[in-house]
Amino acid sequence: MPSVTFPTWTLLPFPALVLAIALCPMVLPRQWEKWGFQLALVALCTLPIFWYELASGRAAQAWAALRGYFAFIITLGALFTTSGGIKLKGDIEATPRNNLLFLLIGAGLASVVGTTGASMLLIRPLLTTNRQREHRGHLVPFFILLVANAGGLLTPLGDPPLLVGYIEGVPFFWTLRLFPIWALYLVCLLFAFYLAERRAYAKETARALHADRVEVEPLSLAGGINMVFLLAIIPIALLPQGFREMGLLAIAFASWLTTPKAIHEANGFSFGPILEVGILFIGLFLCLSPVEHSLAAAAPHLPLKSAWQLFWSSGALSSVLDNAPTYTAFAALARGLPKQAAALVAGIEPIKLAAISAGSVIMGATTYIGNGPNLMVKAVAEAQRYAMPSFIRYFVFAFFTMLPAHLVVTAGLWWLER
Repeated sequence: MPSVTFPTWTLLPFPALVLAIALCPMVLPRQWEKWGFQLALVALCTLPIFWYELASGRAAQAWAALRGYFAFIITLGALFTTSGGIKLKGDIEATPRNNLLFLLIGAGLASVVGTTGASMLLIRPLLTTNRQREHRGHLVPFFILLVANAGGLLTPLGDPPLLVGYIEGVPFFWTLRLFPIWALYLVCLLFAFYLAERRAYAKETARALHADRVEVEPLSLAGGINMVFLLAIIPIALLPQGFREMGLLAIAFASWLTTPKAIHEANGFSFGPILEVGILFIGLFLCLSPVEHSLAAAAPHLPLKSAWQLFWSSGALSSVLDNAPTYTAFAALARGLPKQAAALVAGIEPIKLAAISAGSVIMGATTYIGNGPNLMVKAVAEAQRYAMPSFIRYFVFAFFTMLPAHLVVTAGLWWLER
């Protein structure tokens, strides 16, 4: 990254906007629901930097940020629209094996249709399947860990941090190298889930188990054409910039036109969530350039040198802030570190990029606010009268359930970088 000096004040809007995104939904919920409030906040943070870049001869950086933003939001929008046109319904027997399969399939789908798409596709049938059960408090927290977060680690379509990385130059299939980490978390979390599920199932009353067996409805899929559209997104995402965005817009438009209105209504589908993401992320993209350059310049002087340190620091920040800007900030920092590897990926040593990718994606599961799908899943579960743990209780559950895999990854990164 070229050495460019920005005034100190230009470093403030990005963290201010990230903190506002994290805190305003909790402290100012009514105002936050208004798009005008969000637009005003984004404009307040973004316009001074945009104007400064245009006035100081850095217009190329501003336009590059806009190109990256449109590539990001169009890809995310295509995934959101197509996955919103698929409806899976039914009520199968809620045995430990079936619930395990729900989570395993969801974790696999998350890297193809995104963590949001997989979560919204499977959470309702999972809740319906287990509605007769009395001991079910562990189901949704494990679903958040596996489907809404860890499952999305394999492709840029899986989670927004990896999509940002792809737009910034990480090859599309490079993230498949994270398969060992992905598999480690899936095995550890599914094993922990199965133990908890077996104990819970053993406590169920005969009345609950009987109701579960007799109130069965075979699973059925509506909106199957959107599965074809979802699969088409992968080769289209590999097209050159410009052609890629036109192809993705065509996919989203075709999905919207061909999906029956009844399916959208059954899914509670609206463009509100993706419009909110669009408003917020244009601010994040435009505010990021000064932070990226400054972090790259300061990196050699910061106490974050090793891959395992980047894994924990990016993960810790992703636990309480949005994981996409966290990934971008730490990727910028990693680009400024001294290079010990001959082959770089988007200007970053591969092991450090792997650490930042894994930390940002997986540790977003540590709290309800670490990743967007977490709150969506929580809201759907509570609407169907599933008791959810408090913020602190969920944090303790998520942190200690994932900790064994965290420690294995830490040891592996340390060993590989020796």
